[in-house]
Amino acid sequence: MAQKGAQLDQESISCSICLDPLKDPVTVPCGHSYCMTCIKTHWDEEDEKNIYSCPQCRQIFTSRPVLVKNIMLAALVEHLKKTGLQAAPADHCYDGPEDVACDVCTGRKLKALKSCLVCLVSYCEKHLQPHYDVAQLKRHKLVEPCKKLQDNICSRHDEVMKMFCRTDQQSICYLCSVDEHKGHDTVSAAAERTERQRELEGSRQKIQQRIQDREKDVKVLQQQLETINGSADKVVKDSEKIFTELIRLLEKRRSDVKQQIRSQQETEVSRVKELQEKLEQEITVLKRKDADLKQLSHTQDHTQFLQNYPSVSALSEPTDSSSINIRPLRYFEDVTAAVSELRDKLQDILREKWTNISLALTEVDVLLPQPEPKTRAGFLQYSQEITLDPNTANTYLLLSERNRKATLMRQQQFYFSYTDRFTGWYQVLSRESLTGRCYWEVEWSGTGVAVAVTYKNISRAGRLNGFIFGFNDKSWALNCGQNSYEFRYNNIRTPVSGPQSSRVGVYLDHRAGILSFYSVSKTMTLLHRVQTTFTQPLYAGLWLTSSCKAGSSAEICKVK
Repeated sequence: MAQKGAQLDQESISCSICLDPLKDPVTVPCGHSYCMTCIKTHWDEEDEKNIYSCPQCRQIFTSRPVLVKNIMLAALVEHLKKTGLQAAPADHCYDGPEDVACDVCTGRKLKALKSCLVCLVSYCEKHLQPHYDVAQLKRHKLVEPCKKLQDNICSRHDEVMKMFCRTDQQSICYLCSVDEHKGHDTVSAAAERTERQRELEGSRQKIQQRIQDREKDVKVLQQQLETINGSADKVVKDSEKIFTELIRLLEKRRSDVKQQIRSQQETEVSRVKELQEKLEQEITVLKRKDADLKQLSHTQDHTQFLQNYPSVSALSEPTDSSSINIRPLRYFEDVTAAVSELRDKLQDILREKWTNISLALTEVDVLLPQPEPKTRAGFLQYSQEITLDPNTANTYLLLSERNRKATLMRQQQFYFSYTDRFTGWYQVLSRESLTGRCYWEVEWSGTGVAVAVTYKNISRAGRLNGFIFGFNDKSWALNCGQNSYEFRYNNIRTPVSGPQSSRVGVYLDHRAGILSFYSVSKTMTLLHRVQTTFTQPLYAGLWLTSSCKAGSSAEICKVK
């Protein structure tokens, strides 16, 4: 009881500005007392307004009151200090930049211990006590301190939002449900939270499963790294031993083989490590996402949960590792066999068999080529920003839409003269070169257009048929007509069947030598696929055919 009395005494003789026991206490005309230094500082800040107020009751004084030390109160403070007055709150009890402050405290605020979802106020330990003692307040919902309690208030009706509109996917108050959300699918925030909580747990299970899958993939890749390095090291050693016997005749060849082995080893290790790094990064992101979901799942405030859930639950596309399919091969062992044959048949190897070694090295490719996507969403992950190069456009083509669209005009356009420009046919190339895996779409109108890829060194000046996309061995083109398709390469025509569409998708895997054309509407339909070997970077090309009339156009679409 004595301790309780000391607490009450401390509260009664504490300065409401600094929250410490009064120092040099003074009493202002309204009756409230403060440390002399605290109230002077407070009024100094109000000097410009020339109006002074009490920090507690807000009573206004038209002139600045004269402060005189309250001798009786000062004596009481000294007495309580000597008889066991409790110390002021420690610094760690005050709110910091990342803390939620008590809304009731005046002056320097203490950290909030709980937030009340009914009062929409955050309380420190002292000011929270009535919620434990008063019967009516005991029924209030207390949660961990929350900074954004006002977000729970409906801006339209100034009511607590305890409901959720599934039709509009937003938190609402009861008045909203009978007003602008009347007739919508509405439920209590608690019910919607329960539903989303189940979804959250499902998301966590998926994430955890993906983490396990990726960890297995990383282990497989680590094993492959060890095998690649071990195989390469062994072949280097064997090759060194064989070439020692032929040192005088094969010194240069020995260096070449060693260099190629290391180069291929570096290439494969780099590719595997790159994928391994991506998977490890994805694991880190997934773990962070899982932690965020876990933290969100413990949120007691339904409204905060519902507002944060969409952004926290969104998952990025996973890295397409296809369970890390490893191409079955003997790595670099074929090189040893080739070098052994070189030792036995020196003269023949020098003249004819050297290519065996080079071919054996280039076939070392641990990771299987990635399969072609099956859905448009899969293709779009390889979409590339492609623009048309004005310096290549025929003078009858007008480029617009930030150089993505070419329109056939009746009159020539003013372009500077460049050697790169197509002069005989209504053709234009992309500014960007295409390597790796790329996807883009072309929207066309008119009687016909050719969607093509080509090497940069295609002939351009003149009106020979051999300069048209698809009429030479430097370009591949899909001719799109109003009722038919036709593929051309090296002037060889291949009829193509498929659904007519004004949009064509093009997929290129340069390294794998794959070029595919798709009809794009609500679904994607493969029109034609080419399997070849590309020896140079490619460029996207458009040709508005000779049958086109003015106003016909072709546009490389912005699909991202």
